[in-house]
Amino acid sequence: MKTIRTAQLLVVTLFTLIGTACSTNTLPPATTHSSLTTSIDNYNYLIGPGDTLSIFVWRNPEVSGSFIVRPDGKITTSLVEDVDVSGKTPTQLARDIEVILGKFIRDPIVTVSVTGFSGPFSEQVRVVGEAANPQAINYKENMTLLDLMIAVGGLTEFAAGDNAKLIRVSGNKQQEYSVQLDSLIKEGDISQNVDILPGDILIIPEAWF
Repeated sequence: MKTIRTAQLLVVTLFTLIGTACSTNTLPPATTHSSLTTSIDNYNYLIGPGDTLSIFVWRNPEVSGSFIVRPDGKITTSLVEDVDVSGKTPTQLARDIEVILGKFIRDPIVTVSVTGFSGPFSEQVRVVGEAANPQAINYKENMTLLDLMIAVGGLTEFAAGDNAKLIRVSGNKQQEYSVQLDSLIKEGDISQNVDILPGDILIIPEAWF
């Protein structure tokens, strides 16, 4: 029994040392936003597959309408079969459509609105591991770690929340940060709340008992 107990202690110690070695990066606390404050990153929504778009062409109702973005990121209009829309803001798309329709209509004026939201995968935030409902969440302006945890229903009873990792990709670089979910959710330590960005991945490991 002593041998088994010693082996268990060695395993726990090893994972503790590994976790400490990988926890060199920390994120600043979440920014406090008022209703009059814009996003610190000037975030703009990007259109993605599954979105529903309302496209209005002034004085040309025959080419206006509602369109669903296909899985390949394109839509089909009455004048143009394939229009690339994924990854663009509604304003960018409106200007692009004006250029396309300019071949058929004189000085078109286009307005694009998103009426159903899915967004591209690059804009989604993913939660994996010991969350109550692990899933991909559509990013929203000023989203924080606490908002994300509420969206996935919090932690399971088996979660090692203070050993969670947040993976953030910027360009070709990947950065790993330690986040303290137990302290944030169970102890109400709001200093552990951090800003979430599009594309973040939150990994919540299982506790070692």
